[in-house]
Amino acid sequence: MQRDVKANGVRLRVAERGNGPSLLLLHGLFMDHTTWDGVADVLGREYRVVAPDLPGFGQSEKPPESRFPYGINAFADAVVDLYAGLELGRAILVGHALGGAVAITLAARHPELIARLVLVDALCYPPQPSLAQRVALAPVIGGFAFKQLWGRSAFKAYFKESYLSRDGRIPSARLDYYYECFNEPAARASALATLQATRDTRAVVAHIARLTMPTLVLWGRDDNLYPAALGQRMSREIRDAGFQLLEAGHVPHEEQPLAVAEAIERFCRPRAR
Repeated sequence: MQRDVKANGVRLRVAERGNGPSLLLLHGLFMDHTTWDGVADVLGREYRVVAPDLPGFGQSEKPPESRFPYGINAFADAVVDLYAGLELGRAILVGHALGGAVAITLAARHPELIARLVLVDALCYPPQPSLAQRVALAPVIGGFAFKQLWGRSAFKAYFKESYLSRDGRIPSARLDYYYECFNEPAARASALATLQATRDTRAVVAHIARLTMPTLVLWGRDDNLYPAALGQRMSREIRDAGFQLLEAGHVPHEEQPLAVAEAIERFCRPRAR
């Protein structure tokens, strides 16, 4: 089931399935709620799985920066509003990459909303700039090149080289779908604004020490964007956090959805481990 919900003044598209304890999935950059489909199919057997398109992405509204600043705090505020609008109560929160930074921020600011936290290749410590960031942040011509010149073949090549492991495969139709979502002028503007607004992650790093809820860090062993050493560091700096490496790149839930779903299930049922 999909529906639209207003959150932080922005219309969000939200996909829901299943019944049970609330489990919220937050996607990363250049993706939307469909990135979680394989995981949500499994978790929906036991949980009420909620997967929104963050502001500016997928089928959600893509407001100009004058209405929505596209920083991590703004995304977190939208998710807090989503909790209220959907009556989620205390939820299991899962965040990937950008969505991981949003999850860390929300968990530090509103621990009462989080039953358990799962961070999947989460944006936190400053990584080496990716190709997309280098293009987007280049002086003078960067914004123009990002909005006007980044075509389908370059987008798909970037996704394969940066997001997938060396032997990773996902359907070409999914890459085409992500490109079509990105290729709308408003979507390109939102992605550019997000890249610009999230390049300084010091506030996210500071939040790490404030996390007190049970936390699991999942990471792709072959992540080219955020090396696995960053995940290991994160698990050490979050009190009593678990850590698991998966045979995948930057998007384990795309390459290994069953493994990710099973890891989340085990973590949320400690007695079954």
